Amino acid sequence: MFRHFKTVLMLLLFVIFAINSASAAENSPSTIELDTVQEYYVKAKVLEIESLDDGSPNDSIPMMQEQLVKVEILDGKYSGQVLDARNTLSGSAGIDISAQEGDQVIVYISEMALTSDTQPEIAEIYVVEKVRSNSYKILLGIFMGLLVLIGGIQGVKALVGLGFTGAGIFLVLLPALAEGRPPLLVTLPVLMAVTLLTMLVVAGFSRKALAATLGTAGGLLVAGLLAVLIGGDLASLQGLGTEEERMLLYIENIHINTQGILFSGILLGALGAIMDVAMSVASAVEEVKKANPTLSPVQLTRAGMQVGRDVMGTMANTLILAYAGGALPFLVLYISYQAPLVYWLNTEFIASEVLRAVAGSIGLIVSVPITAALAGALSRKDASP
Repeated sequence: MFRHFKTVLMLLLFVIFAINSASAAENSPSTIELDTVQEYYVKAKVLEIESLDDGSPNDSIPMMQEQLVKVEILDGKYSGQVLDARNTLSGSAGIDISAQEGDQVIVYISEMALTSDTQPEIAEIYVVEKVRSNSYKILLGIFMGLLVLIGGIQGVKALVGLGFTGAGIFLVLLPALAEGRPPLLVTLPVLMAVTLLTMLVVAGFSRKALAATLGTAGGLLVAGLLAVLIGGDLASLQGLGTEEERMLLYIENIHINTQGILFSGILLGALGAIMDVAMSVASAVEEVKKANPTLSPVQLTRAGMQVGRDVMGTMANTLILAYAGGALPFLVLYISYQAPLVYWLNTEFIASEVLRAVAGSIGLIVSVPITAALAGALSRKDASP
């Protein structure tokens, strides 16, 4: 009992440390130095709003409106100071920042030094975004609380595994991709490492963890191979189906392989579902072995396959629905404008989404027999306690 208490305590301390580190990073002001110009992005609270220019009431086309927003800076160099920021409204939904008194916003502050001997002074202050992180911190807290409350020690382990996944993506994968490194050569090792660490945290050094890890690796490799062969050679996808993907072409001094980014995204999106199925199959085989130690590896493999068949249907549905949900605005757009089916089915964006969903689902399906066979073969000896 004391051993489990120490384990839970250590894992909880790790999770708390990770959350505090992430929160500190999110709250620290971003600073960009450009010779004699310094730029900051900081949080601020809106105290008062005054309209500076309402445009001409006689114009048939609305002109841009500019607001003077009095804000209290909440962090960074100017913390506690009340400054005047500008907020430009163009009348475009989704672009304008609708600020109200009492709202928290992100403001951009630029400083400029006239000479190298003078102190920098504020040149511009603009409202650039509303603070939304506070809302999803609440949702994240509910998620973590329920995971620990209902899952117990396994829930805590799941949080630690989630921490490894986040660290692998944000500390290793994204910086490497932003440097222009080959996407697939970076993504596969990172995902393999994340899978191994997650399985070890959840299942420990056991045959179950080994079988689930190898089954996940097999499913990922199949999904990646299909993505490259179908998406690259047959479908001629370039990874330029969205505005964000096309913007990657204009990053200065760095060549980013957008096609490789597309394939890496397919693997990243499929990893969670494949891991889930592989662990479910491996766990089922282990439990069947414990219930009836006399079963042969072949019989255990059949039991694992039966469980895998039940799970793969719902998990494949999960992948399809997830990608369909992400593409829903575009699908509604095509339907609303009554675009011909032969046209929109062949657009790069829709083709990319189909490739993501189907290649990921195939990888998920393939992971079932791989995991079942490995779990059955590894069960020749008595299962670990």
